[in-house]
Amino acid sequence: MNYSYIVIDDDQESVSKTKAIADSFSELTFVASANNYTDGLNLILEHTPQLVFLEIDPTNKESNLSLILINELYRYLKVIPKIIVTTTKKDLAFEAIQYEVADYLLKPLARIDIVKSILKLNKSNTTEEVLSKQSPAVDEKPIVSVRQETTNQEQPLILCIKSYGDYRYIDAKDICYFQADNNSTDIHLNNGEMITAFKTLKHFEGILSFPFIRIHNSYIVNRNYISRIHTGNTVCYIKNTTTKLPFSKSYKANVDLIISDFSNGNYLEI
Repeated sequence: MNYSYIVIDDDQESVSKTKAIADSFSELTFVASANNYTDGLNLILEHTPQLVFLEIDPTNKESNLSLILINELYRYLKVIPKIIVTTTKKDLAFEAIQYEVADYLLKPLARIDIVKSILKLNKSNTTEEVLSKQSPAVDEKPIVSVRQETTNQEQPLILCIKSYGDYRYIDAKDICYFQADNNSTDIHLNNGEMITAFKTLKHFEGILSFPFIRIHNSYIVNRNYISRIHTGNTVCYIKNTTTKLPFSKSYKANVDLIISDFSNGNYLEI
């Protein structure tokens, strides 16, 4: 999925750094930049980008950059671009959430921040549709509930599969990949065990975030269990197994993001 973007920031050096990182992604196409409220608003209305990187705590207060810009967009546009706040302070995060921004990134930006933001954007278009189409679970079938991470505590994500009063808890970090099986999904763990949940793969795509990435109509993979990616054969290899997962052309952008994520870490290419 491709996104045109505009950078609105009163600091030209920050504009250049944001653009340099964003331009390394084939999914992002630069349109323009602005350093004040008025010019930024006019650029958005003129070009209607899908994405806006917005500074909301500017060094130059005369630039008038703030979250109020988002309110102004609702006066003119039926579809508001996704807003990614880029700033140096955490103080405005709660207020930004109230404005329903797509992401809140702290400067200086890192490449992995953009990787995660793109992955969120790629799945956000389908999440609402997925949740609205979920049918009520039948009592005799396993149902899946999810306990998400809280923002102020680093608690691990746990999946709970419940069936006939039996609660099966799975640490998300132990999941290698999900495999679609008609209207159910097989969950493959790092100990070789497989557990079936009566939810579609699309359901899991809607509720899970990085490091779980959709690479095929039939597979969601945990990036942390990928040991090898062969783009010629379009397969991903799972660590410590002989398992090879195919990835399809329609999800090639997600695979490219995985490759980018690897190269952003403590990485040496030989």
